[in-house]
Amino acid sequence: MSTTERPRILIVGGGYVGLYAARRILKKMRYAEATVTVVDPRSYMTYQPFLPEAAAGSISPRHVVVPLRRVVRGAEVLTGRVTTIDQDRKVATIAPLVGEAYELPFDYLVISMGAVSRTFPIPGLAEQGIGMKGIEEAIGLRNHVLEQLDKADSTTDEEVRRKALTFVFVGGGFAGAETIGEVEDMARDAAKYYQNVSREDMRFVLVDAADKILPEVGPKLGQYGKEHLESRGIEIYLETSMDSCVDGHVVLKNGLEVDSSTIVWTAGVKPNPALARFGLPLGPRGHVDCNEKLQVNGMDHVWAAGDNAQVPDLAAIKAGVPAERAWCPPNAQHALRQAKILGDNVVSGMRGFPQKEYSHANKGAVAGLGLHKGVAMIVMGKFKIKLKGRLAWYMHRGYHGMAMPTFNRKIRVFADWTLGMFLKREVVSLGAMETPREEFYEAAKPAPAPAAAAPAPEKAKAS
Repeated sequence: MSTTERPRILIVGGGYVGLYAARRILKKMRYAEATVTVVDPRSYMTYQPFLPEAAAGSISPRHVVVPLRRVVRGAEVLTGRVTTIDQDRKVATIAPLVGEAYELPFDYLVISMGAVSRTFPIPGLAEQGIGMKGIEEAIGLRNHVLEQLDKADSTTDEEVRRKALTFVFVGGGFAGAETIGEVEDMARDAAKYYQNVSREDMRFVLVDAADKILPEVGPKLGQYGKEHLESRGIEIYLETSMDSCVDGHVVLKNGLEVDSSTIVWTAGVKPNPALARFGLPLGPRGHVDCNEKLQVNGMDHVWAAGDNAQVPDLAAIKAGVPAERAWCPPNAQHALRQAKILGDNVVSGMRGFPQKEYSHANKGAVAGLGLHKGVAMIVMGKFKIKLKGRLAWYMHRGYHGMAMPTFNRKIRVFADWTLGMFLKREVVSLGAMETPREEFYEAAKPAPAPAAAAPAPEKAKAS
């Protein structure tokens, strides 16, 4: 970390908003006008809409992430966590990966920590659940599912086999529906190479507390998505929830009980709980309370955007939605556009110039449900174009492929897709990656000392 007398712009979080805001600020600033510092526990940004395809092996995991130091050249990138912020002193406490925590002064602050999985105190969830918020979880899910097929193919225990081949997904939004669609596709392909496992042996279950899935694309396309997944043998239970999953024994509120070795949790997100320690005004659900200029209310030196911010949706208000209910939804469409406006406003605020209001009308939504399958709703003025099947899948890939940050990663993603048209999907489990030193440790650890030999009994004396 360098020391400087220039004003410091501290960006907390290197996700979608943090990365694009940092690039925008660096582009708009004059030379040596300020120091830009980005703090994140990871040294890379993850493009989360591609996590289901990474879990299914359609995209290489390395191509779903963007290295921060390469992309935001000219900024300091600190790998660590911001644990607390003193707004009066304008000082943040940084906990690096190693070493003691230290204080970092700042002049301007950007909050872009994103969201974390929204969980509930369900018995067994912490021990059994698999999330889908990071690339590590996507890789882990892929390896785990393929390991279950290995296990089922090799065992003679019918109970173990049934549990291994039962896959439960909780949450029917974008993340849940896309992930179960992609993973079912992968498992169907993988089963072709197993002698004792077929798709008919597997059981996929999707659970959601709402009365529909994929609410983002509207009721008709959501219903189509439900019927499509069910046509592939996926069981869908709506208006119910999971009561417990201790040791993989899943109990649903509707009375259904199944044993499963795979429980994937995608039931929504919530703002990062660390925001409560940053001295910021928060909304009723824990989001940073912002105005239409992405500036935190009551603070002229702090801005926020993305999943951790409560931003007025001016386009919705203009369309007649009550202001108390008109907030920008947490999606990549808003995050990208907010980040650019935020970057401009930080530079304008630093120079004392007027700032822009953020307003963006919804352009629709796209979702992939596996290879060549998807739904899409495109908004063009007053008209909504609804697509399904292969054409919607092309729209899904096209939109997210272009939204992927940097040309480097765009090219790599499109190259993965192009190769996938001619080559078969890889169905290799690399679960040993999670414990890479285990085999070496077994080979290198000292052999146990031999047990001391018992003394030989004395020969009986001749009488």
